[in-house]
Amino acid sequence: MLSASSEPVMPTALKILIAGGFGVGKTTMVGSVSEVPPLETEERITEASYGIDDLAGVEGKHSTTVAMDFGRITVSPQLVLYLFGTPGQDRFWFMWDDLALGALGAVVLADTRRLDASFASVDFFEERQIPFAVGVNCFDGRRECTAQEVRSALALDPATPVMLCDVRDRNSSKTVLLALLEAARAQAFARMTPAGR
Repeated sequence: MLSASSEPVMPTALKILIAGGFGVGKTTMVGSVSEVPPLETEERITEASYGIDDLAGVEGKHSTTVAMDFGRITVSPQLVLYLFGTPGQDRFWFMWDDLALGALGAVVLADTRRLDASFASVDFFEERQIPFAVGVNCFDGRRECTAQEVRSALALDPATPVMLCDVRDRNSSKTVLLALLEAARAQAFARMTPAGR
């Protein structure tokens, strides 16, 4: 007979989305922090996508996510994060509602060269009241805007974290994820606390 202390403990699993526009670094972020080889659904960009997908600013991109990316981070024996990278093209938006189902929160990656590509992601999570953090991916070390300038440009709530990051760097990506977890905790606590207390 097993004692209560020897029974295996099932960890709590938390689902986090990595979202943003086309070519912003979602696949790279999932790959940089996942403790397991990430599942990627990358396919080569073909001539069929020209005129359909907006390649402005990402002309050197040769592949794209066509379904999702998936990675895992074990925080402790009691807590595991599952990361789901969303596809960035408009034609795959029909998948976002399914991917967002049950998500604790999201990281919206932004590229200051194409900041307008972030609006749809921000709107998606705001409309569904899903907590999110914005990670401004500083490609090749370029920091063309401050976090405050991005916050103003995207008209974000003051409680939404905005951080400059390099998604190729594991520690930088982890810092953005930690900011998201703190924002989700604060939002959950605010919902549980009666007004005026």
